[in-house]
Amino acid sequence: MTTAAPGVSLFREFPRNVMIAILKTYRVVISPLYGQVCRFFPSCSAYALEAVTVHGAFKGGGLAFRRVCRCHPWNDGGVDHVPAGGRAFPEGKIPQIVVLNHPVIPADDESRSAA
Repeated sequence: MTTAAPGVSLFREFPRNVMIAILKTYRVVISPLYGQVCRFFPSCSAYALEAVTVHGAFKGGGLAFRRVCRCHPWNDGGVDHVPAGGRAFPEGKIPQIVVLNHPVIPADDESRSAA
């Protein structure tokens, strides 16, 4: 079994880490100015952060772009989770955004299907 050199791993993760830093900055600086206005759960920025964390910069960025394009007044919104990815996180090391975006929500009579 061959393993990549440490520099190669850092190079591969660089775009993902840059996007995560940008999204976290947006969530701290700009998102609070808007308040709770998102029609989806999780919010678009939380969805983008999870998508990039789980799928990487390119596929995660594409999923986030697709999600933002669906956010308009004619869409009912609802629960829209990031598709499961092939990335496995060590036990106890699951990123906080993944945990926060998947709470256990009991069903009720007014629940809508996922978007």
